Parts: sequence; C-alpha cells; structure tokens
Amino acid sequence: MGQCSSFHAVQIQTPTLNLKDFLNSGDGLISELPDECLALIFQSLGSGDRKACSLVCRRWFVIEGQSREKLNIKSQSSYLSVIPTLFSRFDSITKLTVRCNRTMESTLDDYALCLIARKCHKLIWIHLRGCRNVTEIGMAALGVYAKGLKKFVCGSCTFGVNGMNALLNNCSSLEELFVKSLDGLKKSGGEMIGPGVASSLKFIQLKGLDYGQCFMPLIVGSKKLRSLKLLQCSGDWDNVLKMVASRENSCLFEVYLDNVLVSDVGISALSNCLELEILHIIKIVDCTNVGIVSVLEKCRLLRKLRIDGWSTDQIGEQGLASIGKHGAKLQELVLNGVNPSLISIEAIALGCKKLERLSVCHTETVADAELSCIAAKCAALKKLQIRSCPISDEGIEAFVQGCPNLEKLIVKRCPAVTSEAEALLRLNRRSLVIDINVCELEAEAGDASVRDAGRQEDEGEVLPIVNQEVAGTANSEASSSKKGRAWASNRKFGLFGVKCFGGCL
Repeated sequence: MGQCSSFHAVQIQTPTLNLKDFLNSGDGLISELPDECLALIFQSLGSGDRKACSLVCRRWFVIEGQSREKLNIKSQSSYLSVIPTLFSRFDSITKLTVRCNRTMESTLDDYALCLIARKCHKLIWIHLRGCRNVTEIGMAALGVYAKGLKKFVCGSCTFGVNGMNALLNNCSSLEELFVKSLDGLKKSGGEMIGPGVASSLKFIQLKGLDYGQCFMPLIVGSKKLRSLKLLQCSGDWDNVLKMVASRENSCLFEVYLDNVLVSDVGISALSNCLELEILHIIKIVDCTNVGIVSVLEKCRLLRKLRIDGWSTDQIGEQGLASIGKHGAKLQELVLNGVNPSLISIEAIALGCKKLERLSVCHTETVADAELSCIAAKCAALKKLQIRSCPISDEGIEAFVQGCPNLEKLIVKRCPAVTSEAEALLRLNRRSLVIDINVCELEAEAGDASVRDAGRQEDEGEVLPIVNQEVAGTANSEASSSKKGRAWASNRKFGLFGVKCFGGCL
C-alpha cells in the first residue's frame, strides 16, 4: 500500500534475415526439417504455391514431386515424349486427369496410356476426357498394370464395348465407374458389357448414353452395388431396375433417375430395396402416385427424396401425402414442378419430424398459407428454399417466430416478396442467413429514384419529358413483358436453370 510500481518499456529489435541467407545458413530451421514434414506442408498448399516452392532448391523440387498425389494434364502435341520424365518425377500420383482438346486430334493413344499405367504404380483414380485415340488395347493395359485402380471416369471417348470389357476383365479392384457420352457404343453390334472380374463394383453412373442398355449385365451382375445413377440415357430401364431390386440381400442405398424411360413398374420394384436411403426422381414422365406410394410404404430408411414432376401433374395429392405418412426418417425433401396443397404440406410437416432441408420450387399452389404452415410445424427445419412460388411478405413474416432452428432461408424469383419483409426478418432473426431476391420492378424503381434525386442535386433542375402518357405506357409494357419472360423462363427450365438444391444447402 502506498507504493507505486513503474514499468519501463523495453524495445526489442529483431534482426532482419534474408530468405535466401536463411535457407542457405547451416542453422536454418527449414533445412533441419525432415522430408516427411516438408511433404506434409506441400500437400496443404495450392497448385500455384507448390510450383513456386519447387523452384526454391533441388531438395524442394524432389520432395514436391514425390509428395504430389493429384495431377491434371491437358494433352499437347509433344505430350508423349515427356511421359517418362514427367512420371519419374511424380511417381506417387494416385489421382490422374487427362484432358484432350475436342477441336484437335487427340494425342493420348494406347501406347501413352500403357506407359502411364506402368509408371503410376499407386494409381487409384483416373479420368479420361476426350481421349478419342484410346482403344481396347490401351484399356486392357490400364487394367493389367493399374492393379490398385478403384475409380474410372471417362467422357467423350470412343473405345466402346470392347474397351469397357477389356478394363473390367483385368481390373478386379474397381469400385466406382462413371461413363459419359461414350460414342463407341453405337458400333457395339448387340454386344453387352459384362461384370468381368470387377466383383467389388459399388458405384455406377451412366450419363448421356444412346445405347446404355449395353451396361445391363454389368449393373445386374454387380452384387455389391450401392449407388446407381442413370442420367439422360435412352432405352427402357424398367427391367434393369426389376432385376437389380429382386436380388437377395440387395445393398442398394442410392438411386438417381434423371430423364430416363422408367414407369411405375420400375419405380415400384425399388420398394424391394429395404436399405434405400436416397432417391431422386427427376423428369420421369411415366412416374405417378402408384410408384411413389409403393416406395415410401416399404423403404422406411429413406433420408433424402427429390421429386421433379416436370409440370406433368402425374404426381398429385396421394403421392405427396404419403411422404408425410411414411417418411418418418426423412431429412431432405425437394419438390419441384409439383403442386402440393395445404393438406399435403401439413401432412409432411407433421409426419416428417426429422426434416432439416426443404426445397419447394416452381409450384402454383404453395402460397402464404402453406408457407405459414411450414413455419409453424417444421420445428427441426434448418434450411429452406422457395423458388418461383406465389408467396408474398405475409408468408415470409411467418418465419419471424416460426422454425426456431432455421439457419438459412433462400427465396428466389417470387415477385410479391419485397424488401420490407426481408428487413423485418433480418431485424428479428440476426443469426439467420437470408438470401432473398426482391422484386425486380421494386429494385429498378428504387434505383431510378436515387438517380433522379442525384441529378436534381447536381443540376438543380430536371429536363421535362415530352410526352408523359406515352412514356408511362411504354414503361408499363416493358415491365410487364420482362415479368412475363421471367415467369416463362422459370417454367421452362425448372430447378435445373440454377445450381442443384444440394449446392444451395
């Protein structure tokens, strides 16, 4: 007591050290780091930073090459001559992507692919895009030398049925297969693609195939198949789904059907897959309430469901109400192009107690009453997306108190929603992430008023309009035309005019 302590500021000066001197000095910490530690550091950097680090010294150059696991190559004319040197440096590559220019002749041929497979001993993932000079010889070499290959992706290639069979007959470790726009299938002559020795295949995705039925023996013969995705493939797929679902101890947990020819027969067959958790039904014209109800009644483990009715009105009240009746474990629901009523919305809100992500897009029946029902009864909801629906500020204001666990709200292309509702919601729900696009007409009017006010302040007067009546008529016609085109565009493109719902969530 009565004593006071005095503190004297001590200024510490740190010597400046040049980076080059630091690296070359014997006591530099960087030079003492083991190669394993440097490799971990390089793996956490981006591609540009890794390239810069490889130019620091020879040691870093070697370590950076040995620690690189992923490589993306754009095939050039002189690509073949540098393959030995390139993969001697990058000898630990596990993921490889080779892209060839579609407008130029492909430079990756069978010999180059064979050389890559022999050099990359640790290869487990390869993506070939636009490699039109690869035939069944190169595919066979890939299967023989890449013993640990688990994932194969190809797009815009021409090796056809023989090339696929050559890979499947030699690659026993393959688990994932993604095929897109395989032009060589046109010359199949009725030949089929069999499972070969790839008995561990778990994921199959086919997209944009004109003769996708060639893969039927592969799909049916894959006993461990977990995920099946068919996107924009021609042919009738009902028999394939029936044969896959009729297997004993089927472990299929994900089915993705996008714009393929499937009827209620194929959809109903999926009800035998008792482990089914994810189901996407997108633009399936022949799918009705019968198929939806059949799947929901038996597949009680369903967690994610997406229904894109494509404005065909084939899926109605009965199918949508069954979601709430049988979807007790449903966590994510996407309804696009269907017209649920207040009764079906209430059934979903009451029956799906675990629903966390909901998207309702391009519907004419979900208005303020339905949105208020969601706000009042979907207590577990965390993320909600409303797009191109006839809602107004009244429906948005219901979330001031509703959905207490809501984390993100997305409202797009709903002309009746104004900035006043958005401001009220931001004021009362500060932790809520809000993404609302207000009406374009309101935004344009606000911008015009600001510009007019600024012009009055700067110039002191406003130039008179020659004909007020003609100008007003032209503006109203332009705004109505823009609004009409916007609604027409929404109806035409549907949910796929924007990012997929999963990306928004």
